[in-house]
Amino acid sequence: METTLRGVGVSHGVAIGEVRHMGTAVLEPPARQIPAEEAEREQGRARQAVEAVAADLMARGNLAGGEAQAVLEAQALMAQDPELIADVDRRIAVGSTAERAVYDAFAAYRDLLAGAGEYLAGRVADLDDVRNRIVARLLGVPMPGVPDSDEPYVLVARDLAPADTALLDPTLVLGFVTEEGGPTSHSAILARALGVPAVVALPGAVELAEGTVIAVDGSTGEIFVNPGEEKKAQLEASAAERKAALASATGPGATSDGHKVPLLANIGGPADVAAALAAGAEGVGLFRTEFLFLDDSKSAPSEEKQVETYQQVLEAFPEGRVVVRVLDAGADKPLDFLTPADEPNPALGVRGLRTLLEHPEVLRTQLSALAKAAEGLPVYLEVMAPMVADRTDAKAFADACRAAGLRAKFGAMVEIPSAALRARSVLQEVEFLSLGTNDLAQYTFAADRQVGAVSRLQDPWQPALLDLVAIAAEAARAEGKSCGVCGEAASDPMLACVLTGLGVTSLSMGAASLPYVRATLAKYTLAQCERAAAAARAADSADEARTAAQAVLSGE
Repeated sequence: METTLRGVGVSHGVAIGEVRHMGTAVLEPPARQIPAEEAEREQGRARQAVEAVAADLMARGNLAGGEAQAVLEAQALMAQDPELIADVDRRIAVGSTAERAVYDAFAAYRDLLAGAGEYLAGRVADLDDVRNRIVARLLGVPMPGVPDSDEPYVLVARDLAPADTALLDPTLVLGFVTEEGGPTSHSAILARALGVPAVVALPGAVELAEGTVIAVDGSTGEIFVNPGEEKKAQLEASAAERKAALASATGPGATSDGHKVPLLANIGGPADVAAALAAGAEGVGLFRTEFLFLDDSKSAPSEEKQVETYQQVLEAFPEGRVVVRVLDAGADKPLDFLTPADEPNPALGVRGLRTLLEHPEVLRTQLSALAKAAEGLPVYLEVMAPMVADRTDAKAFADACRAAGLRAKFGAMVEIPSAALRARSVLQEVEFLSLGTNDLAQYTFAADRQVGAVSRLQDPWQPALLDLVAIAAEAARAEGKSCGVCGEAASDPMLACVLTGLGVTSLSMGAASLPYVRATLAKYTLAQCERAAAAARAADSADEARTAAQAVLSGE
């Protein structure tokens, strides 16, 4: 019997195949006492397992490259956390086996993170994966992970760890479905980078029986269980139509009546450049430089290393626009040498620009490196600060840029509602705005971007979020300045049309989404986009906004 389920679509495309479930989590090791003379040997076993898992995660990162590499390297550092290792040693010293000590130490740390506020829930999932890998190695059992299969399948899991998502084989994994996660979780972002259709936050996903045939629509978030031949044909025809539209859409982003909307790429470093160029990116709308800093959380990279990395990106876009976000540390991206470990709620504490203003030497070195990297290159460099709250923040950043001798446009990210509401004031100090819709939604709705239970409020179609986008875009227009979107909202083709209708001047997204957005924008006039935007803002919920905009664009 055919049934339809709905989750949150996070990666475009259609996949039809049999369900295969993720390998089961490691069982809890038995609690047994060891003689005191075995403690040193068990401590050695624990350390060897930790180092082996960290090395495996680093190796997976090197193979994956790009954003995935930075995420996996952060997990490797988590495995080697000195406090965790010290706790494991203490537990072994009083009689625990290595595997039980690891299990209990990670459980205690997990409780601490959970008690520190839901913002760290995404890191809890990563911590669980690291624990499972270490315990599996100690027990000598298969590592939890993607199932073995010679035939293509749809992967179903409660959640997917970055280590698994990063190395999915798109020729075997047709798509994936998870019960947890949200549209801006690590797995969702990596799925878009891979171009694998994906749906997250699907209630009851793990109850889908092994071998059941399902159809996954990563655009709508719909899951069709046991689809009939008619439904399969309909979905396949829709997918073929989309593929043909993608192939025919080339060149700069624009509406059908010629209104230009530059389409830019979000990247984490040089490894992401090739995909961006292949997808026809007109430049970079968000260069996340924190991934460079995550290589070593104990100290900042040298100015020389930064110059080399920035040059590789800038050289790839001659005559193009490259927007660099200075280090965004704190909250879910802690760095030992910068961010405090004892903040009760890191998401609302010292992060982003606040961190840099407390450590001016780090900001000064980064800005100097950017100035040197751009010297003599025919590139339009723009540099922006994360987590700008008001004009005072914007001025402090602009002053720092000028002091570093940076010849570039200075901008501010709009991720805090106050910056959107007072955008004209902020624009007295900077030359452009860039809307980070992921964090803007998080702070607007008090909804952690990593928690599946509140994914409804993380939906970028929420009318209140669209109102803030409209306010910021109108302020930029009034000041004769630009206002782009670099959050994941830009990767939704229909929402890209709405954002254009709201007055956004450029869109930046993962490379895999660029063809979809380019093809969709080219189908509609600017006036149609504006009418769709007005209809979406007049709605009372995200679903109603999406339906209203679709009705306008389809001519209903």
